[in-house]
Amino acid sequence: MRKSAFLFSFFLGTLLLMTSAAQAQTQTDLAVGASTVIGTKAENAGTTFFPQNAGGGLFPTASADFLFFKHFGIEGEIAGRAERTISQGFLPYRTTFYNFGALYSPPLGKHAALEVNAGAGEEVARFYQPTLLCPFFTCTDFTNTSHLLLAFGGGVRAYVWRQFFVKPDFRFYHIQNNIEFSSNHATRIGISVGYSFGRAKSATKSSH
Repeated sequence: MRKSAFLFSFFLGTLLLMTSAAQAQTQTDLAVGASTVIGTKAENAGTTFFPQNAGGGLFPTASADFLFFKHFGIEGEIAGRAERTISQGFLPYRTTFYNFGALYSPPLGKHAALEVNAGAGEEVARFYQPTLLCPFFTCTDFTNTSHLLLAFGGGVRAYVWRQFFVKPDFRFYHIQNNIEFSSNHATRIGISVGYSFGRAKSATKSSH
C-alpha cells in the first residue's frame, strides 16, 4: 500500500512539474470528491470467491489528469474506504483502489467536457488483527492483500464558475484473483469538485 501511495504521489508531482514547464500547451485537472463502491452481494458469490461484498460505505477520492496532445492525456486516481467495515463477521478491514491510465477528454460546448478513461492499477485490502504481527523488524496490527486490476470509466466535467468544475463519474474495476471478496469486479460511482489549470489557454489555442 505504501508503494502504491508513493507511485500516486510521484505521478501527481510529475504532472504538476510538466504543467509548469509547458502551461501554454497543456491542461491539468485536479479534483477531490466522495463516492461509493458497488460490489457483488455475499449471497451471489462465485464458487471460487469468499462471500463478502467489496462495496458499501463512503470512499473519498482524489484524481489528477494531464492533457498534452489535443484532447488526449494520462490520469491517475485513488479511492479509499473512509471507515473500517467487517469481514467474516469479526475481522475489520478497509479497501483502497488505485489506477493510472489513458484519458480522452473532448469538450462538450463551452462549459463542459467529457472524460473517457482506461488503465490499470491495484486493489489493496487491509485486514486488522486483534494482536500485533512482527514478521521482521517492525510490528503491525494488520495484513495487506493486493490484486492487480483493470479500470474503465468516464464522467463529465461541468464548469460552474471559471475553471472550477463539478464532475459526476464512474469507474468499473476488473480485479484479478479477488478471492477475498464475492467476485472479480466492482463499480465506483461518485462526484468530485476540482479545478482546471491551463484550460483557458488550451481552449483559445484550439479555437484558431
